[in-house]
Amino acid sequence: MSEASGKSRTRTIGQLRSARLAEVPRGILCMIAASLAFAASSAIAKWAVANYPVGEVMFLRSFSSFVACAIFVLPVSGLSVYATRRPRDHLARGLSQSISQTFTVLALGLMPLAGAIAINFSAPLWSALLSVIWLKERAGPARWSALLFGFCGVLIVTHPGADSIQLGALFALANAVMYGSVTVAVRGMTKTESSNTLLMWQMTTIAALHALLLVFGIKQPTPADAGLLIASGIANAIGQYLWTKALHLAPTAAVSPFYYFLLVWAMLIGFVVWGDVPSLGLLLGSGIVVASGLFLLWHEARRTPPAPVVLPAARGARP
Repeated sequence: MSEASGKSRTRTIGQLRSARLAEVPRGILCMIAASLAFAASSAIAKWAVANYPVGEVMFLRSFSSFVACAIFVLPVSGLSVYATRRPRDHLARGLSQSISQTFTVLALGLMPLAGAIAINFSAPLWSALLSVIWLKERAGPARWSALLFGFCGVLIVTHPGADSIQLGALFALANAVMYGSVTVAVRGMTKTESSNTLLMWQMTTIAALHALLLVFGIKQPTPADAGLLIASGIANAIGQYLWTKALHLAPTAAVSPFYYFLLVWAMLIGFVVWGDVPSLGLLLGSGIVVASGLFLLWHEARRTPPAPVVLPAARGARP
């Protein structure tokens, strides 16, 4: 390689890295906006499940999310977006997420919005623990310490007492464990599947499975209530899109911490709408869970080598 060619290559790598760094602020804004959309969707679901059957709430939420995604994805990709060599993995992911989302809504109906979301934030801890158990990944003192402190934070949030743990907290914990397990089970799917394929398989499978819950009861909603239920699904779809966009724009370690803004929005919405005042236990436990999750993210980012910068192939070049 000539000296001029080497300088040109170095300059190109520097430009690509600079362009990547320039996208980080946009990625952060997308992640913050995604957390707000998810908080709004969860708040509407919490209100709806107090007035309508859970199955109806889940189906209308999932179906409207599917329609919103289909309107934007299918005109561009067509039905080829469903082409995959891993249908079983997609179905398993959809089944797990449909159950975990139902657990989430049940938890929202039984406990304050911020408390349910705080417990859901323990999903990365369960994912890390299950990675050690199932995938036999090595866990050093740093990971074990983060897991220990994180689970202590979960206990503080759920505050089990003489009357045992709250039912709503059990549903929230079940969701966190299930979400953590599916993260481990399909960890490699992003390497072979496009984001649109992952999104449409997820939305389609969840909507189809939640339709089965309609057998447990249907209540005719008022036009205003129907609009809110549909809005919950649209907000969820927007959150999914913005979350995916954030991860495409910037490295995971740069944008993922801002997902925890979801807890801030949940506390604000809970206080304004339901008058929920965060308890000391919720604030302390949430802080411990979030800090443990951020430490795990930082620790894993240090262990993972940075992705190489791929240069555009030159015309006429040979491997």
